[in-house]
Amino acid sequence: MDSQIDDLRTALGDRYRVEREIASGATATVHLAEDLRHHRKVALKVLHPDLTATLAAERFLREIEIISKLTHPHILPLYDSGEDSGFVYFVMPYVEGESLRNRLERERQLPLEETIRITCQVADALAYAHKHEVVHRDIKPGNILLVEDHAVVADFGIARALSTAGGRKITETGIAVGTPEYMSPEQAYDDDEVDERADLYSLACVTYEMLAGQPPFLGPNAQAIIARHVIDPIPPIITVRPEVPPNVAQAIRRALAKSQSDRFATLGEFVEALVAEGGEGRESEVKSIAVLPFANMSANPQDEYFSDGMTEEIINALTKIEGLNVVSRTSVFALKGKDQDVRTTGEQLAVSSVLEGSVRRSGSTLRVTAQLVDTSDGYHLWSERYDRELEDVFAIQDEIAENIVSVLRVMLSDEEKRAIAKVPTVDVEAYDYYLRGRQYFHQTRKKSLQYAREMFARAIEVDPNFALAYAGIADCSSLLHMYYPSQEVTLGQADSASQKALELDTESAEAHAARGFALWQMKRGDEAEKEFEKAIELDPRQFEAHYFYARQSFAQGDLDKAARQDEARAAYRRALQIVRDHLELNPDDPRAATMRAVSLCRLGQLEEGLEWAERAVAIDPDDAGVRYNVACLYSLEGQVDKAIECLEGAVQVGFGNRDWMENDPDLDPLRSDPRFQELVKSL
Repeated sequence: MDSQIDDLRTALGDRYRVEREIASGATATVHLAEDLRHHRKVALKVLHPDLTATLAAERFLREIEIISKLTHPHILPLYDSGEDSGFVYFVMPYVEGESLRNRLERERQLPLEETIRITCQVADALAYAHKHEVVHRDIKPGNILLVEDHAVVADFGIARALSTAGGRKITETGIAVGTPEYMSPEQAYDDDEVDERADLYSLACVTYEMLAGQPPFLGPNAQAIIARHVIDPIPPIITVRPEVPPNVAQAIRRALAKSQSDRFATLGEFVEALVAEGGEGRESEVKSIAVLPFANMSANPQDEYFSDGMTEEIINALTKIEGLNVVSRTSVFALKGKDQDVRTTGEQLAVSSVLEGSVRRSGSTLRVTAQLVDTSDGYHLWSERYDRELEDVFAIQDEIAENIVSVLRVMLSDEEKRAIAKVPTVDVEAYDYYLRGRQYFHQTRKKSLQYAREMFARAIEVDPNFALAYAGIADCSSLLHMYYPSQEVTLGQADSASQKALELDTESAEAHAARGFALWQMKRGDEAEKEFEKAIELDPRQFEAHYFYARQSFAQGDLDKAARQDEARAAYRRALQIVRDHLELNPDDPRAATMRAVSLCRLGQLEEGLEWAERAVAIDPDDAGVRYNVACLYSLEGQVDKAIECLEGAVQVGFGNRDWMENDPDLDPLRSDPRFQELVKSL
């Protein structure tokens, strides 16, 4: 080290008197020096020699010259730069103060007012740079200097200069361009897509750390941290700092969205949302709601299917309202049985209100209670108790939906009013059978699917015009054929039931999704695609339509379509987002665990992906579909023995689709193995 400083002093001695090293990072060493010409203290930053060897020095220096054109009170200017005797350096003012990193190491959490002030000052600097087409790319506490009440951003353009001048060679040094704890998903995986919204994401990470005491995502190594930025849900900040105002929590959450298009468009919008005291930030969230699973208060615990069904029907009714954001069934049912504060629930699900309730059945009478709660303070916005006859269940659901709309001041069109008032069947007995079927359908195991199919059939016996029951039969038939083929259940049954569902109700998202699923199984992919897209158009929150459309796209190798369904730029990365929030809240969904395993492996996170694969099988060892899908994953990753073992397990618990095993390209690595050949013959 002494020899390097001596060499540096020799090289730059005519311009700078190098005094001592004051800091060292991944890319450069910082020295305190005196500018001999201007008689001032400066920070002399010298790139590490191993990094310099990979750079086109002249190009690097041209790139950072742009910093000298940025003149702003919150931007640390560039004094000088150059290359001499193998040293590539740049010079900035020496700031008497400390970095935000030093401050956080000392105090961990900062006061809210100071956090907002620092964030706004940094945002102001970034917004100015963005107007001059400069993206920082490495916003982090270490690059934010604090001088009394003044925040100054350092190292503008350095990350881009390193990337541009180093090209692919820079990755060979093992040095990341950017800092994993604060790096946006697009910067981690596709540097060409980086724009000002990457700086917004990084600043939101810094704001989060100032309030919470740590960045939103941590991990054992850089690769693990980057993966968490890409696929993990944002940890609710109020679980660490409950006093954070709702508008601040919501602003940070939006700025940390995985997709660039879901973030604020500008730094100015982010600042406005942060400083709004119940203003715009609150206004935009007041029309969002989560309907939590209603509690079963009946004497018979088995009546839980009825309370769950009522919850689902209210969700379905509210999703028809364009001016209301409603959390999906999968996300809210993941919270079932969990006792947690309403503010935590609001933050987890990104809503400002939740509907809670209970259902008690006794003979032909029904008691339903419901209360709408503000998640910012826990106060009731509305509550009601209904003591009615069982046949009034549809009227109760309708009234609950109307009251929610009234309290939240959502304007309804005539079409939306008709959609809310629409009942699925005219017969309560048929409805009761349907709710029983829905409860078992969500379990997806062979016996539960068979029972669900039987319940849907009974519903149709009572009401032959029950479109949703036909859609249920179609879905059960498709799933049973996919994983447990037999002579009793055929694709013809899925075909006819899904067609009947659409004949009865052409505007049913469930009917279109069921038709798409059946057509996919019948190898009519183009037609299936249209049905899935129609289902999602009618109900963007329906889990089955998204899930099976993504599965179809994967199976066809059409990653672009899969990416559209999962709202992403990289297919496997965003395919995971379909189930990410649901799985975070409830890790007991084997389908979601399987999708997470596949996506992680495709993202290069092999070890974690295979851990999720094992977890998926452990969740439900009797789910043949999960075992089969995990076997395909093992096969693609070259783990032949595990793949064969998983396939054998799938067959043992009922998987019997020989056509799939003979033609699925995922299993190609196994075809020469005698064990695989014998397994196919056994089907």
